[in-house]
Amino acid sequence: MIRVTRHIALDEAEIGESFIRASGPGGQNVNKLATAVQLRFDARRSPSLPDEVRERLERLAGRRVTREGVIVITAQRHRTRERNREDALERLLELIRQAAERPIARRPTRPTAASKRRRLETKRRLAGIKNLRRGQIDRD
Repeated sequence: MIRVTRHIALDEAEIGESFIRASGPGGQNVNKLATAVQLRFDARRSPSLPDEVRERLERLAGRRVTREGVIVITAQRHRTRERNREDALERLLELIRQAAERPIARRPTRPTAASKRRRLETKRRLAGIKNLRRGQIDRD
């Protein structure tokens, strides 16, 4: 079990990995070895995630989520498979941690009387300046 938060733990069997050839650093190795990791996590069918976390996770994942609800994370920053595996897993866990946090509901507020007065005063002043810029039309 992989601990994500106090209330969420993922089973390691829920996460699939495949190795692909990476672009970037690695010298000749980059042409020979498959060091990049493609991590797949089926968020939609995961029994470990509560429904509200699942919805937020799919929204946060953006283009990394497929139509079927599978989150695909590709890691190729490092030269070794192991470091790329760790990187991909940490990025997935961080995404789930972000989704697990409940967003704070915004309470609408009203502008204060002083801010209304300042806004109208500025508006009046700028309108006066624009009026002065208007040229007088000569009618002869």
